[in-house]
Amino acid sequence: MAKKCNDLTIYDDAASGWWSDDIRWVRILKKMVPGRLKWFDRHVDWAGRDVLDLGCAGGFMAEALARRGATVTGIDPAEKAIAAAREHARDEGLSITYDVGTGEEMTYGDGSFDAVVCVDVLEHVQDLDRVLANVARVLRPGGLFLFDTINRNPVSRFAAITMAEDALRLLPRGTHDPDKFITPAELEAGLDRAGLALLGTTGLAPTGIDRRGDPRFGPVPFRTVVWMGRAERPG
Repeated sequence: MAKKCNDLTIYDDAASGWWSDDIRWVRILKKMVPGRLKWFDRHVDWAGRDVLDLGCAGGFMAEALARRGATVTGIDPAEKAIAAAREHARDEGLSITYDVGTGEEMTYGDGSFDAVVCVDVLEHVQDLDRVLANVARVLRPGGLFLFDTINRNPVSRFAAITMAEDALRLLPRGTHDPDKFITPAELEAGLDRAGLALLGTTGLAPTGIDRRGDPRFGPVPFRTVVWMGRAERPG
């Protein structure tokens, strides 16, 4: 039997323990957020901004942005993960709007957001061009699209599949389909088709180990495996 790839059921399966720190791969996803924000924060003053967290899962990035003063909307197809996100935000006293849906089908009005954040998502979507077109549509002129995804090359396949999924079990087996990984050149072309201008990129990688033996993450100059970017809807 062929190995299942791009298995998005894992997010609903883990929803009940999303904020518990008991599921290691979920805990690592949470620990990636500060590393991403070390770079994103350089380019956005979040306070008072209307921000969409596209592919928010259980709300790690959405809550971090809300605590920075943004007005946050999160959207994800995983209904149980969205329920967990709503419950946790309510318990924390955070006002975050959460919707069930996908980037291909989202129906927010044109020019609804100052920024769209999309992490650990683009390598999973069914129609990348449609997602990017929707991102461009919901951004206001001058709005920013901040993202990360996985590069497609033999090193990234080894790191994300052979090591992270099969050997170390840092992710459930079948989380990714390596054929859906995206090179910087491919994504830049897709952004251009959507009317978005790529402004800059960098890498994201482990930069140390914490007391639990989990990796710490931060921006790095190489984009071999995970890479981040920012693009603008011209105003």
